[in-house]
Amino acid sequence: MINADKDFEQTLFEKLHRSELFLTYQHAFRNATGLPLRLVDSDTNNFCLDDESVNRSGFCEKLHLCKMPCSACVDINHRLMTEALVNGPSTCHCFAGMAATAVPVRHGPRLIAFLKTGQVFTSVPAPKAFDELSKVLSRQGIAADDMESLKTAYLQTRAVEPERYQSMVFLLATFAEQLGKHVDKIALATEGAEPTAVARARKLIETSLADPLPLAVVARHAGLSESHFCRIFKEFTGLTLTDYINRRRIEWAKSELLKPEVRISEIAFQVGYQSLSQFNRSFARFTGSSPTGFRRRECVSLQRAD
Repeated sequence: MINADKDFEQTLFEKLHRSELFLTYQHAFRNATGLPLRLVDSDTNNFCLDDESVNRSGFCEKLHLCKMPCSACVDINHRLMTEALVNGPSTCHCFAGMAATAVPVRHGPRLIAFLKTGQVFTSVPAPKAFDELSKVLSRQGIAADDMESLKTAYLQTRAVEPERYQSMVFLLATFAEQLGKHVDKIALATEGAEPTAVARARKLIETSLADPLPLAVVARHAGLSESHFCRIFKEFTGLTLTDYINRRRIEWAKSELLKPEVRISEIAFQVGYQSLSQFNRSFARFTGSSPTGFRRRECVSLQRAD
């Protein structure tokens, strides 16, 4: 299975989303803070509103129904989740001025999901501010007939003081750590569906990506001969051991490249490559781009979102 690793991550997400731990906390967080709370998968293009309307901003919902300012929402969402991927819990403001927050949930180095909340102002919305916003909405094609109801929803949107809002984000960050530990337990149970040797090998790889991982070491850790291990590992993952390791290292490198202050050569050694040229070749093979080109393209995307 070529997508076995991605399928495994999706399985972890779905089980976490249905878990009693998450559902209990989601209910408690919504009741205690009055804010919405969603758990979304690791796809940074996941921006659409779902059917969970508890505590959701009426203004956001009406905009969603208008289906016009979607590009602005997509840009902000991409920026928010990319920043959270690199920096941890992150908050930004949408084109309407509302705060939005994403907190990553990880299983080891794997990103499994984001906790997302927000859709509130950090100061009381004013009619004058909407007058300026209405000009933007008009240019985006919002009909005049919709403007009055949008204004009402805008002015009714909740405001939370910045210090209090950050306390709520801190609660989410703490919960994200608990969810990460819960994912570990889910993964152990889920990995029972795959050969024990493959599960052992993947666990070793995830915890030792920065270290040399020769076939002999990984096969011995899995408890198999090298030839037997190569056969079942390729059969289950669809990849050779070398390709699997390199792909995981490149995924790690992609998140590090979003930090412009870190040199590419430093990233190459950080993620387990022995030379910059080896890293460049591997990066190009798996992404179709050089590390420099990837960084430049992603930085431009973030600047546009600003």
